[in-house]
Amino acid sequence: MRQKEMTLDSNLTKIPVYFMPGMAANPSIFEYIQLDEDAFEVYYLSWKTPVKSESLETYALRMCQEIVRQNPVLIGVSFGGILVQEMAKLISVKRLIIISSVKSYDELPHRMKFARQTKAYKILPTGMVNYIDQMANLPLGNSVKKRIQLYKKYMFVSDKYYLDWSIENIVCWKQKTPENDLVHIHGDKDTVFPIEHIKNCIIVPEGTHIMIINKYRWFNKHLPNIIKNGKI
Repeated sequence: MRQKEMTLDSNLTKIPVYFMPGMAANPSIFEYIQLDEDAFEVYYLSWKTPVKSESLETYALRMCQEIVRQNPVLIGVSFGGILVQEMAKLISVKRLIIISSVKSYDELPHRMKFARQTKAYKILPTGMVNYIDQMANLPLGNSVKKRIQLYKKYMFVSDKYYLDWSIENIVCWKQKTPENDLVHIHGDKDTVFPIEHIKNCIIVPEGTHIMIINKYRWFNKHLPNIIKNGKI
């Protein structure tokens, strides 16, 4: 009994950190991120299937049910960054960190704003994701094939309804004012959310939209201090 109490006390001294992956991705995108186990208690969140016509706010409330530690640090990548911002409106957090994401509607690229106005996002061929194995066998360039292999490795959800729902909630996100004290980490080579639309962020040189995977050394070096102090 004494051993259990000591283990519980030890866990309570650690900072609880919850990682939320990007759209359709599984938590393995964080496989190279290493945080000191003596200082941090790490948890990984996974996407749930949205209920038909479910709002992002209601979805965020459901995701909050997965938070078992009080006053956690929430870290979200891309659409996961949008989601954790909605979650932070519902629970108290120690720190809110987004990576390769946006803080408000104003930071969305022009093409996404255009898609919102015209509802062009409704005609995207999201069902094609179910044919990714066949696409890998097509005579495509090496860069395209490498990207397909990444999708195959890290994609968690291929359900068309989930993908349609996710795209709509990114494009039609209503947030106008960024959350207070939010920490935004962004790559200067991000083509999904170009850096020229992003304000007040920590810039990762040569960082792309998937830098959580291929710039993991940068994150392993700087993330502990960002979690603790909100800056590098």
